[in-house]
Amino acid sequence: MRKIFLLTSFSFLAPLTLLLAFSFLTFISYQKGSLIFSLEKQPRVAYAALPNRNEAIFLEPKGVDARVEAVEDFLSYYKSVLTPFADEIVATADKYDLDYRLIPAIAMQESTLCKKAPKDSHNCWGYGIYGGKVTRFDNYNDAIETVTKGLATKYKAIGLETPEEIMSKYNPVSKGTWAEGVSGYMARLSFNL
Repeated sequence: MRKIFLLTSFSFLAPLTLLLAFSFLTFISYQKGSLIFSLEKQPRVAYAALPNRNEAIFLEPKGVDARVEAVEDFLSYYKSVLTPFADEIVATADKYDLDYRLIPAIAMQESTLCKKAPKDSHNCWGYGIYGGKVTRFDNYNDAIETVTKGLATKYKAIGLETPEEIMSKYNPVSKGTWAEGVSGYMARLSFNL
């Protein structure tokens, strides 16, 4: 008789214990990680992302033109040899009143930022390269100056400013992919700001 009583009690209490344990664990999981037995009370804050009205955020300027930083980030992301020339690219574009994004975007479209440029040419822009002719520069500084000045005097001066307009003279055999590529890279540079 004792064995029957123990067997009946176990059969009843085991599922009841499992049900209570499952209910307790479910309750704890809905408490978002805060245990009932925790000694520290955590304050409940609604809309914690909103700052207090008396808080102020102070940003310290780095002293670097955001455009230079955007160009440098773009060039370094693609591991370009032009990365150290980001400041010069922006300064030269300003000097000739060109969009600073145009020079790195054309270099990306023409040579994957100098990775596919003719050997020892320093010509990452495909500037003056057609047929068997290759325009060579002594260094990247000279190339940046010449290409930027050429775009300002031979393109912008006659009203060719957008990649689509520039393509008509710079790469007339393209069916639009050149301008699409340059525009896309210019847009990527815009998102870095």
